[in-house]
Amino acid sequence: MTRVLGIETSCDETAAAVVARDKDDTPRILSNIVLSQIDAHAAFGGVVPEIAARAHVEALDGVIEAALTEAGATLDEMDGIAATAGPGLIGGLIVGLTTGKAIAAALGKPLVPVNHLEGHALTARLTDGLDFPYLLLLVSGGHTQIVHVAGLGQYERWASTIDDALGEAFDKTAKLLSLPYPGGPSVERAAKNGHSARFAFPRPMKGEARPDFSFSGLKTAVRRAASELAPLSQADVADLCASFQAAVTESLADRVMHSLNRFRETHPELQEPALVVAGGVAANQAIRGALDELCRQAGFRLVAPPLKLCGDNAAMIAWAGLERLEAGMLPENALAFAPRPRWPLDENTTPVVGAGKRGAKA
Repeated sequence: MTRVLGIETSCDETAAAVVARDKDDTPRILSNIVLSQIDAHAAFGGVVPEIAARAHVEALDGVIEAALTEAGATLDEMDGIAATAGPGLIGGLIVGLTTGKAIAAALGKPLVPVNHLEGHALTARLTDGLDFPYLLLLVSGGHTQIVHVAGLGQYERWASTIDDALGEAFDKTAKLLSLPYPGGPSVERAAKNGHSARFAFPRPMKGEARPDFSFSGLKTAVRRAASELAPLSQADVADLCASFQAAVTESLADRVMHSLNRFRETHPELQEPALVVAGGVAANQAIRGALDELCRQAGFRLVAPPLKLCGDNAAMIAWAGLERLEAGMLPENALAFAPRPRWPLDENTTPVVGAGKRGAKA
């Protein structure tokens, strides 16, 4: 059995996990501890980097200990240590990566600096045993992109947002409507009681030839509608959320179809190609439903991780580290690896100006 300890501190979750691959090649999550900082940031309506970094310092040792206890294992029994090295908030990255370096150096174990986005990209291989190649839709608070996953470390970005990331659009819409933080789940809950046809919001970039995404204009349309109705009733808020979510799902489906067609042309040999949806926004059930229907129509299989693995977690970091460890894909001097607040999954991609709050290069 190969076992790897994973550490994740890129944003506002302090997480540690132990993931293993059995002798029969079966992946196993032995533990997955996630300590959320939602309460610490709720009053500010978003993540405060300094607060997040201090919270990681205070909690990480205990979270790692809890992960090892749940896994029934010790640090000496780990075959490697994986830690998120980027992209993300620099303070949090320093805490997690430095801790991973210290443990690896003290034990003489390999350190695997992991790209947080690669963790999301490979989660479907952990949960569903998915083979390469496949198409990835990554939707989170900082990233909205479609990536061709050809193999381990072989990523080609096919589409990205030209302005806001989808998760950011959800969060800002929630804040505009005075819904509690985190915004995405709050908008989804409110939408369940609303009428999606009440407001004719735009479907950004629908029908355009380029495959990219845009959500800034939709967010502005919601603001204008809310301003015209102010003060808002509970029914108004529900209808605004339902209409916003309907516009998002329709636009997303239209944009994704471009890449599904391209993937078909690129891999005609695949009988049932797969679309993987990952990232925090992948937990939204309306979006999952729309993508599932789209995949059925296009002859694709939709692979969506369990809800607990959609958001930031250390199991995906441990798994990405395990895959790289087994493949021998480690940096020459991992203990000197510097955290990277901006770290594109596709290193060769052309930066898109305004592509999400964590940097255009992502």
